[in-house]
Amino acid sequence: MSYQTSIWPLAAVLISLVGSIPIMLSGRRPNVRESWTILIALGKVIIVASLLPAVLAGGGFEFTIAEVIPGVPIALRVDAMGMFFALVASLLWLLTSIYSIGYMRALNEHAQTRFYASFAVAISATLGVAFAANLLTLYLFYEILSLSTYPLVTHEQNAEARKSGRKYLTYILGTSIALALPGMLIVYSIAGTLDFKVGGILTGTGVAPQTLALILILFLFGFAKAGLMPFHGWLPAAMVAPTPVSSFLHGVAVVKVGVFSILRIIFHILGPEQLVLADIGWIITTLASITIIVASLIALTQDNLKRRLAYSTIGQLAYMVLGAGMLTAAGMTGGLLHIAMHAFGKITLFFCAGAIAVAAGKKYISQMDGLGRRMPLTYLAFMFGSISIIGMPPLGGFISKWNLVLGAVNGDQLILLLVLLVSSLLNAAYFLPIVYRGFFAEAADPVYDQGIKEAPTFCLIPLCVTACASLALFFYPDVFLRLAQLALAL
Repeated sequence: MSYQTSIWPLAAVLISLVGSIPIMLSGRRPNVRESWTILIALGKVIIVASLLPAVLAGGGFEFTIAEVIPGVPIALRVDAMGMFFALVASLLWLLTSIYSIGYMRALNEHAQTRFYASFAVAISATLGVAFAANLLTLYLFYEILSLSTYPLVTHEQNAEARKSGRKYLTYILGTSIALALPGMLIVYSIAGTLDFKVGGILTGTGVAPQTLALILILFLFGFAKAGLMPFHGWLPAAMVAPTPVSSFLHGVAVVKVGVFSILRIIFHILGPEQLVLADIGWIITTLASITIIVASLIALTQDNLKRRLAYSTIGQLAYMVLGAGMLTAAGMTGGLLHIAMHAFGKITLFFCAGAIAVAAGKKYISQMDGLGRRMPLTYLAFMFGSISIIGMPPLGGFISKWNLVLGAVNGDQLILLLVLLVSSLLNAAYFLPIVYRGFFAEAADPVYDQGIKEAPTFCLIPLCVTACASLALFFYPDVFLRLAQLALAL
């Protein structure tokens, strides 16, 4: 693959970082501040989309920012895997920005300028991870994302938010410093480089299986944003944040950065072939399988809608790791595809949860009987998102889960097939009753829902768009499928 030197990867990363300045300066003029937010988000989508044709054609772009360690520069590279993630993140940030305007205004949230500015910095860090050319660059942007999202997690500034913020940083920063950083140093000492390479930079170095296993474990737990158990506790705690934060950062960007980082390690540092030869793929699949089943069972017990979605997210993230750990072509493709399919489905569900909170003031599933008749568009979108996450046709989640099932069958990993089937049934058990209760159950208090109607337009449009996108991805998954194949050199 040939890479052209270009400043556009840097522009894609920096546009929202630089854009946080006019957002902060226009804090006293909400219309101007929000216009800047939408303009910057739109600009990021345009820049990322402009890089897509070259990547689909088998090319890419690179840009070196600085070389602080000999042979290990801070550098950006737009390859197929990075483009896959950047495309998802930039598109959904635009929709989340629109949604945030309706949500924050409807609830008259405080510190909105800080919220929008922190959001802009966080999406810059997310694109930095996506376009990182090596492990050092990825690690730096990973840490920037952790710090920039802290003000968002603690946005409410009450005792619960501050406690959740401390838990968030303890898990996220603690693991990355104590585990991922030593893992990076071990990789550098063996390979003499940290550059990402299809097939893995450690392939052919003669590293012992025990050392490979150690490196793998350090990164699986060191990138705790992926939510693998037992380092998952930060994610439910972070649900104290406003719904736009939960929607994008803890349904898409933050958690997907963790998974994306682990997939980079498996595909481009350790190398699938070497993991097969060392016979340590079972470490990945065992951790992922336990996380999938346990998180799904816990989700069943949650009455708070956002907490149910949070535990669902933990399980769905593990699907992505599970696919990579199968070390089969279909399984790895399914794991990568699930990043996109889950992102559109889950952000729809979070958007719907926020719309319900705005329009009806309800946070608990047991209080939502009959709401679907008052908010039909919101509940229809919730049904679309649920079906996609479950993995049923005709929604996009079916495409990624189909590949995961094929990966398990092709690898003769029937236990993993059982995990996928059982967990999908559990997904249905904790999502479909919400839809049923909304449309068909009678409210416990027949008068409580009088006057309730759909959320404001700025909340309603994004959730309808993402629900329709989940439907469209079932019929037109070609762009993401092609990027996944290029990323894995299939």
